[in-house]
Amino acid sequence: MCGGIGAIRAAANHTVGMSFGQQSGPPASSKQVAYLLSLLHAEGFDFSTARHPYGLSQRQARGKFTIGEASALINRLLDKDGAGAEADSMPDAQADAKAVRAQERLDTERATILRGTPASLLVDELERRGYTVAPPD
Repeated sequence: MCGGIGAIRAAANHTVGMSFGQQSGPPASSKQVAYLLSLLHAEGFDFSTARHPYGLSQRQARGKFTIGEASALINRLLDKDGAGAEADSMPDAQADAKAVRAQERLDTERATILRGTPASLLVDELERRGYTVAPPD
């Protein structure tokens, strides 16, 4: 027998750190996921249809990303030299225009959400994040 009891114990504890299907980091913010979705929409995809062209996992195809995964995919979609399936065939000016439209749509959605949010909720969230909030003079 190679390794003995120590090897058996190590093999049994192999997956103790993380359960199957769990994210390997903190989840991406809803803003980050919304921006990612708007970039994918500009390319003609949603999360599930982008799974194979962009190599997304089943978890990612359901819109579940870690911060690092979302940042990497956003950078890949914005990258002019793009490794994505559609980015290689698209002229730079057209890719830039799509990114600008996606950013404008996201900014409009953010503004709409903020307009409908009570000031007290915004204040509570800022204070929770460590900011000091004071009324205007």
